[in-house]
Amino acid sequence: MDKTLTILSIDDDESIRFALKAVIESQGWIAVTAENVAVGLESYKEFKPDLILIDYHMPRINGFEGVRMIRALDEEVPIIVFTIDESQELADRFLEVGATDFAMKPIRTPDIISRIKLHIKLIQTRETSHLKPKVTLTPTKGIGMATLELVLDALAKVDDFITVEEISDISGLAYQTTYRYLQYLSAENIVEVKSTYGKVGRPKQTYKRI
Repeated sequence: MDKTLTILSIDDDESIRFALKAVIESQGWIAVTAENVAVGLESYKEFKPDLILIDYHMPRINGFEGVRMIRALDEEVPIIVFTIDESQELADRFLEVGATDFAMKPIRTPDIISRIKLHIKLIQTRETSHLKPKVTLTPTKGIGMATLELVLDALAKVDDFITVEEISDISGLAYQTTYRYLQYLSAENIVEVKSTYGKVGRPKQTYKRI
């Protein structure tokens, strides 16, 4: 991917759009902004961005429906959702309709830059790699092979049980994305899950590649 990256930001908050534009342009990328999903869809058709940032909480058409509508136009463009809600249930719903990853608000510049670079790297890997997948898996809605390989690579770096947080740190993916993919890998009997019970609270789960 030799062309200059174009990144579309969809957010109803003008100050956030301004900040994202500044961050994106500071990296030499082209910034396109939209104040709502309807404008965002028109901007997508005009500029064909390489990556899309979208807020969850927006009037009229929220980010959830926005992701669904974008996916109807493009099955592969990375979509990173901004949210203040850390609910895993919400994250699972977003992933099922086609979100790629998450970034928490308030937005931190180093985090969003690294997240963008990570997903652009995944695009480049997908475009240039002719390798077969490391595992044979049942296709499932909301699970992307490139992201899955990233989680598997993170697990391969540690020869022991590790937490979701540790896998998230190694892979560069958001906690919610990492957890969803680990649940899938567990259901496919590709990772082993170990629960450690403390004195109070829910058991702590750790994961290891089988």
